Amino acid sequence: MTKNGWQILPNCGKEAERLDIIVACDGASSVGQIGHMVAVKLTKEIEAARMCCITAIAAGSKLHVDIAKKSPKLIVINGCPLKCASKVVKDKGIKPYYEITVSEEGIEKVPTLDFDEKDVERISNKIINKIKEKN
Repeated sequence: MTKNGWQILPNCGKEAERLDIIVACDGASSVGQIGHMVAVKLTKEIEAARMCCITAIAAGSKLHVDIAKKSPKLIVINGCPLKCASKVVKDKGIKPYYEITVSEEGIEKVPTLDFDEKDVERISNKIINKIKEKN
């Protein structure tokens, strides 16, 4: 569905819990921004997937925690070795289907909001291939 040419996502409260959910780091570094952009890319390109707000999960929003728990596949994208996104979901008792850490994929963490689009493509493809492998 679109509005003003924008892709409208499935509603968190009504439609998202039957979708694969993606949560990602959005940290203030190159790898955090790559994680965020990978989540955006997968959400836009995979009809059965939707990113969910990791901050809402961390804050204990029942709606968001429940969506992550009920998701057929919860994909967690961490930016750096701190693995904050994984810690957030695990602290809520949620087991991820698949986790990846951008900085462990040969991508240097740099204190910048800039990143290489090729890294976004590579990490996205790795996640897609892992999900297909596990099916």
